[in-house]
Order: sequence, then C-alpha cells, then structure tokens
Amino acid sequence: MTDSKYFTTTKKGEIFELKAELNSDKKEKKKEAVKKVIASMTVGKDVSALFPDVVNCMQTDNLELKKLVYLYLMNYAKSQPDMAIMAVNTFVKDCEDPNPLIRALAVRTMGCIRVDKITEYLCEPLRKCLKDEDPYVRKTAAVCVAKLHDINAQLVEDQGFLDTLKDLISDSNPMVVANAVAALSEIAESHPSSNLLDLNPQSINKLLTALNECTEWGQIFILDCLANYMPKDDREAQSICERVTPRLSHANSAVVLSAVKVLMKFMEMLSKDLDYYGTLLKKLAPPLVTLLSAEPELQYVALRNINLIVQKRPEILKHEMKVFFVKYNDPIYVKLEKLDIMIRLASQANIAQVLAELKEYATEVDVDFVRKAVRAIGRCAIKVEQSAERCVSTLLDLIQTKVNYVVQEAIVVIKDIFRKYPNKYESVIATLCENLDSLDEPEARAAMIWIVGEYAERIDNADELLESFLEGFHDESTQVQLQLLTAIVKLFLKKPTETQELVQQVLSLATQDSDNPDLRDRGYIYWRLLSTDPVAAKEVVLAEKPLISEETDLIEPTLLDELICYIGTLASVYHKPPSAFVEGGRGVVHKSLPPRTASSESAESPETAPTGAPPGEQPDVIPAQGDLLGDLLNLDLGPPVSGPPLATSSVQMGAVDLLGGGLDSLMGDEPEGIGGTNFVAPPTAAVPANLGAPIGSGLSDLFDLTSGVGTLSGSYVAPKAVWLPAMKAKGLEISGTFTRQVGSISMDLQLTNKALQVMTDFAIQFNRNSFGLAPAAPLQVHAPLSPNQTVEISLPLSTVGSVMKMEPLNNLQVGSGQGRHPSPYSPTSRAPLGSVEGRVYRQMFLATWKDIPNENEAQFQIRDCPLNAEAASSKLQSSNIFTVAKRNVEGQDMLYQSLKLTNGIWVLAELRIQPGNPSCTVRLSLKCRAPEVSQHVYQAYETILKN
Repeated sequence: MTDSKYFTTTKKGEIFELKAELNSDKKEKKKEAVKKVIASMTVGKDVSALFPDVVNCMQTDNLELKKLVYLYLMNYAKSQPDMAIMAVNTFVKDCEDPNPLIRALAVRTMGCIRVDKITEYLCEPLRKCLKDEDPYVRKTAAVCVAKLHDINAQLVEDQGFLDTLKDLISDSNPMVVANAVAALSEIAESHPSSNLLDLNPQSINKLLTALNECTEWGQIFILDCLANYMPKDDREAQSICERVTPRLSHANSAVVLSAVKVLMKFMEMLSKDLDYYGTLLKKLAPPLVTLLSAEPELQYVALRNINLIVQKRPEILKHEMKVFFVKYNDPIYVKLEKLDIMIRLASQANIAQVLAELKEYATEVDVDFVRKAVRAIGRCAIKVEQSAERCVSTLLDLIQTKVNYVVQEAIVVIKDIFRKYPNKYESVIATLCENLDSLDEPEARAAMIWIVGEYAERIDNADELLESFLEGFHDESTQVQLQLLTAIVKLFLKKPTETQELVQQVLSLATQDSDNPDLRDRGYIYWRLLSTDPVAAKEVVLAEKPLISEETDLIEPTLLDELICYIGTLASVYHKPPSAFVEGGRGVVHKSLPPRTASSESAESPETAPTGAPPGEQPDVIPAQGDLLGDLLNLDLGPPVSGPPLATSSVQMGAVDLLGGGLDSLMGDEPEGIGGTNFVAPPTAAVPANLGAPIGSGLSDLFDLTSGVGTLSGSYVAPKAVWLPAMKAKGLEISGTFTRQVGSISMDLQLTNKALQVMTDFAIQFNRNSFGLAPAAPLQVHAPLSPNQTVEISLPLSTVGSVMKMEPLNNLQVGSGQGRHPSPYSPTSRAPLGSVEGRVYRQMFLATWKDIPNENEAQFQIRDCPLNAEAASSKLQSSNIFTVAKRNVEGQDMLYQSLKLTNGIWVLAELRIQPGNPSCTVRLSLKCRAPEVSQHVYQAYETILKN
C-alpha cells in the first residue's frame, strides 16, 4: 500500500496515540508514527507538541527515519528553539558518521535550521565537512556556508569559511566547484561591495573545465558566474565563447539561455570583421529556434528573451521568420509575443510574407489578437517604407469588412502612417470618414478627430463632422476631449470665417464647463493665443510635426544592455531591471555590457584612457534634451539636470529641431532687418558656457550664462577685425571680436570716428538668430566721439532674444550706429567653441559614438598643421574641447574628444595625427546628432589649431 494512507486519518485524540507510538520500542512502529507526524504537518496540522518525542527518534541507524526526523526538525526548530538545542549533539555526531550520506544530511539540516543559538554549534562540523574526503559532503557543505551567511554574516567571515569556499573553486570535483560558485554568487549578491568572486584567467579556466562535467544546474551556476567576468581582451573573450558554445545544444532550456547570455555579453568585445563573429551569429539561431518547440509556458519565456536578443542583434534570427508564425493552437500570450518579434524582424526581404500572414491573422476570432495584428500591419508600414503602399491597401481592405474593432484599429494605425509619410496617402480620408458613426472606442475616436483636424482643408464638411462629436463633449474621455479641442482650433485657423461659432463653443466647454485641469489649461492657452496673436497661434498649432520614429516601442539602449545581462532570469521576462521589482538590497546590482574593444566601427576603443568613471558604471548615452515646451515649439530646451547627463532614449527632438525646419515655420522664413536693411554679423554659435553650471530649462540658459570667472585661460580669442568700414556707416568704423569675461559672453568693439563731425547717441540692435543672442545692456559710449577719436567698449550679451534658424547657422545679424538708423555690417570673427561641461567618461563616449548613426559622421582634413598630439590636445582643451582618451594605432596618434556647444548640442571627435608627417595634415572625424553643425565645428578646430 502507498503512503497516501497517512493523509486520510482524521481521528480525535490522534496526538496522544502518536506520542505513544513514537516512544514504542519497535522500530517499524516508530517509523510509521514519524510518517504520520510528517503527513499531519504537511496538511497543516499543528504537531509541535510532539517535538521532544520526535527528537528522541534521531538516535537511529535507519537513513529513511533519520531523513523524516530531520524534515520535522527543520519545520519546527524556529518555533521551539530551546528544544532544538537538544538535537545538536546528534547533529555533531552524525557529521562524523562513516556514511557520507548521513554526514551530508546532518550538515544540510543544520544549515536549514535558522536558529541563532544553533549556528555557533554548526561551525566546527561545517569546517570538517568543507574539507571532507567525499565530494558529495563537500558540495553540500558549500551551500550550507551561504545559508549560514544569511543568518549570521559576521560569524562566517570570522570563521574563515569564505576563504575555504574560494578554495573549493579549485576542487577536483565539478559539482563541488559548481556549488562553491553558486554559494559565492549568492553571498556576493547580498553584499555587492565585497569582491568575493575575484575571477582571473586561471580561475575562469577551472570553471570552464568543470562546466563540461557537472549537472545541468551546476552548469547554470557556472555560466552565470562567467557572465559577470570581464575578459581582458577580445582574444580571451573569443576563447571563452568557443568553450561555452557547446552548451547551446544542451537539453535543458535554462542552460541554453545562460549560455546565450554569456555569448551575447562577450560578443560585444569581438570585432564584426572576425570570421568567428559570423560563425557565432549562425550558431546562436538554432538553439533559440529549438526552444520554441517546448510547451507554451517555456515558449513564452523563450520568446520574451528572444525579443531582447532581436532588439540587440536582429541579424541572429533574420532568416528564421517562419518559426514565429502563429499556430492555431498557441495560447494568446504566445501569439502576441510572436507577433511582436515578427514586426521586429520585418525587412524589405520578407515583408510580403509577413503582410500575407498578418492579413490572415486579422480574420481570426480572437479579438485581442486581431487588434494586435491590424496594429502590426501599421507598424510594418512605418518600419519598411517600401511596403507602406501595400500596408495601406491591406488596411483599406480590412476597413471594408466593416467589423467594428478591425475598423477602429485600422484608423488608429492609419493616423500614424499619415504622420510618417505626409502628403502621400491622404486620398483614403474619404473612406475613413464613411466609418465615423461606427467608432465607439476613445483611441479610435481621437485618431479620427486628429485626421479631420489635420486635413480639414481637404474635407468639405470637416466642421459638420467635428460638430457631431461636440454634441456629447462631456461624455467623451479626456483623450477625445483634448483631441477635439485641438482639431477645432486647427479648423478655425484654416477656415476662420466659417467656424468662429464652433471654436467659441469648444473653448467655452473646455474652460468654463470642464473640471479637468489639463483640458482647461489647454483651452485657456488656445483662447489667449487666438485673442492676442492669431499669427503666432497659427505658427504654434499648425507647426510642422516631427516625423514619428520607426520603432516607438524599442527598449531604451542602456536598459536593453542591462537586460541582456539578465537573460534567463525573471528580469528578462518582465523586461524590467531587478531593481524595479526586487525589494530590499538583494539582487539589485546594476550590470552592463562590456565596451566594444575591437570593432569595425571607426571609433576604436581607447585602451589607455583616463576614464575617471568608477568601475561598473553604466555606459550612459549622451541624451537629447526635450520637454513639453521644447516639443511644442521645436526648440532645444531641456529640463534641469545636475551632474553627468542622464541616459534617455536616443530618439532626438530638441537638438535636431533647433537646426531643422521647426524654427523656420515658427519664426517665418525671412529675417527681419533693422532700419529697413537686412545685414549679417559674426558667427557666434560656438561661445563657451559656464563652469559647472547646471543645464537650464529656458532660452536664457541656452548658453548657460549664470556664473563663471574671468576669461577662459589660454582660450583662443580672434584678433579684432574691421566689421563695418567707415564709408558704409557715415564715417563710423567698427572693429571687434568675441570673448568671455566674468562668466558672460561679450562683444569687444572698437569704434573709430573718421568723419569730420562729433558723433553721439550710439545704439546697437540684434536681429533674431539661432541662439537668441541679444545685447544684455545698451551700448554705452559715455562721451561724444570726436573726429579721429577711437573708443573701446565691451558689450555684454545675453540669450533672451528671439530665436530663429539662420543660414549659415552661426550668422548673427547686427546693426550699429548713431540715432535711429543703425548701419548693417558683416563681422567674420569665430568665437571660442565649447562648454566646460563637455567632458564625458570614456564609457559614455563609446556608447554615444555607437548610438549616433554612421550617416551622421563627417570627415575633414586640416592641412599645414605641424602639431603633435600633446600640443593639439592642450590647445583644444583651452577652448573646452576635451580629450577623453589617447592611443597610438599603427604609428598614428589618435585623440578621442568631446565638446558640448553652448546651445546644448554634443559633438564627438576623433583626431588622427601622423607624427613626422611632412604634409602636416590632421584628419578629423566628427559625429553629432545634428550633422548640420559639423562644418562649423571643423572650421573652429582649424582656427584653434592654426592660431
């Protein structure tokens, strides 16, 4: 008969009977009684009253009975600590038993009894077991050290158990090695500051040797430990990858994922030019595909991990699209995850196959799946431009089915397609308007309202359509109300005569009848804009929209790198770092991928670099800055930041928009002249910002002018040049240059009177420019300027003026002179370039260089520049161009440099200097998210290095 009989008894007085049986002289009866006690304990009955009687049964040679008693002890020792002390002698005795199974059982049980009083008695037996001749006992004792450390960390350190544990990494038995690694990893996780796993090439070699022979869980412990190791160079990384690769064919999916994690991490250090790199990519695909033939739960975990891998290295699975096609019997959670990966792998080569599949999915019965499939068609259109027409055609076919939820999803994605490809597919608007009455979901209604407002001039009855939505304004969701308000304001700006009543109605509803603060605030902004300056309202509300990104749901690069380090763990399923869901201090050590040290990319890693970054610091990417105002006006404004720039998404807004078309549409195409004349003044885009000042959030901080001391020591100041000859300004000659004095930018002017009469009432005016530069004070000439007299004036400048994109970018249009009619002139001085905040850590430099697209890289040559690397670095640093690292490659000195322009735009540079080169040519590579500035940065480099 099976042991199930022990779980069926529910007699009264059972405890008394069990007590009698436990004290019986017959061994069999005793064993039966202990089984009954364990059964009662398992189903939740309180049998703690039998503690002394069960402990008495410990004195036995029967291994099965001993295991049962130990099980009971582990459960009740915490509630009966004083009684548990009674068992200590037996434990100590069992730790010296000739049977290794009993020795291991005793030390394991003592480790599981979490009672402080027992721990001191555990030390001696544990020390003996750690050096036991039997490997089974040693591997059990290794895990016991981790358990004891959890109860009393100080005791473990005092007794020297950690050193013994480190010695076990060199043990001859692979399972002992695996358990020692697991125990040390567990302890290191709870004490991140302790450098317990001090791995070196020798210990790594021992771990890799043990990897082939230990059990599957032992292999996982060792692979996880290897993933935390940082190889010293690409050769060692390749050697480790070669020895780990066979684990990819293991039957256990956890071993496979752990091996993938190690390979993904070390691939960062391999050059893409290596043959081995390509081989490794090919070897990674089959094991990942094999994981998808497991049961659904395992498939889901595999798919969540594959989702991360595909975002990091899509080339691994680019030929495996078919395995992600959905099967009819897949659970919904697997279907949705497969769909997500299909879109990530979609490319011009396979888009026809993908679209045919997605169209099929859109006719399924599962509503959630159909919605996601329709949305996926839209995402494909945005990702693969060549497929956009086919996708739109497919979406129109789906709209014709008149299935409500299909129509609504299609309208939502078509809105995004309009934004990605303006003036291309608007011919379908009529079809969309036919389905207006069937829309009942907020997102679909909001999308349709946006389309009607955005393309009101193409829709004859746009006012009637929007008015129909307005009838139930207060019943709509906030999303729809906000969209409706903006759409009607757009309509009014496009057709003001026909829609005045409509716009007054919606503004009244939004401001007077609404309790929602967001809606009310937006209503008041529009009301004030329309009532005070309709032209400005038009420029703001109808401003050109930035194109939407190809992949809006990609994980932010720094977070993705961290999650790659957690492949095969819960973090890779949640797509969140452990710190987001693990409470307390355990398991929240931040991990990051190693920097690429031998890459085919043009930025080689500076090996001997003064990094200044603490070990283990995240390789942040220099971010773009953008806040609500920046988004609204397309200006380069950022939120307050202190310290090094925070890692954010690499999608650019402010920096690019400052130099893109946004300002043209905002400020008008033609520059305003002063006194009826247009004129051009000095290029000043590159004026240094302040020492250590935080990045501000308004126009006044574009150049960061809040503090600072004196002129930057050694920085290049161009000699004064004649900006306005006397013949053009009624006898007034103006020379000048730009400097920084006491924390502010100044225009140093020299005024010479070459006329025959005295000059008075001097004035200066600045036109709108790319950086909002304007005089911070009036031009003050304290005495009249006599004929042939010269006066020197320093005019402080601020950045609170109007902003407008200039061609070229660093043009400043200025007029100076007497009275109301200043004379225009064209200064040619080139100002100092960067901000003192332009220094970055080496890791951040590398991450940012990789993050900026290759097409943004510009190459230049500076001829006749006979400087060595040290002299060039010193000269550039005086103008706030900072050398991040220096190395010598094939006889060329390579300087890796960073600078931050005073409008917040970052530029990264690679300077190649050939010592002893008779042509004295310096090669300069520049990478910047706003490539328009590269030409001006190159000119500044040339000016600084040659002067």
